Amino acid sequence: MLPKSSQRVAMVIKLANQIAREYEQEYVGTEHMLLAILTEGTGIGSTLLAGRSVTGDNLREQIAGLIRKQMEETWVFGRLPGTPHFKNVMASAIQECQDEAAKEVCTEHILLALAKEQGCVAQQALKGLGITYDDIRKDLSAIRARTDG
Repeated sequence: MLPKSSQRVAMVIKLANQIAREYEQEYVGTEHMLLAILTEGTGIGSTLLAGRSVTGDNLREQIAGLIRKQMEETWVFGRLPGTPHFKNVMASAIQECQDEAAKEVCTEHILLALAKEQGCVAQQALKGLGITYDDIRKDLSAIRARTDG
C-alpha cells in the first residue's frame, strides 16, 4: 500500500507549479520542487536546508547558473532543455517514506529524493551548495533524535 502525501507535500507541489510559472517554464522540474520546499518554510525539509545555510537567494543563484549552462549545452530544436526528473523523485520519495515505515510522504522524503536523483538540477544545486544525500540523512537523524528524545 502506498503512503499518502502530507498536506505540506501538496503545498510544495502547488508552490513548485507557481515557481515554474515564475520561471516561465512549461514543466515542473526538480529545481522548482527544491525551491518550493525552501519557500514553504515549515517542513522538516525546509529546516534541513536552513540548517545548511541555504537561502532563497543562494539557491536561486545556483539554479539560475545550472539552467543557463544546460540551455547552452543541451539546446535541441523543439525540445525543452533540462529534462525534469519529477516522476523519478516522487517515486524515490515514496520509497524513502516506505523505508522508514512513515505514514505519509513529507518534505524530508522529497528532499532526500532530490539529493539522490543524479543529474537533476536540484541535486546539482544542492551539490553546488555543498549538500549531499548523506548530509541530509545525517541532519534528519539528528533532528529526529532531538524530537524523539
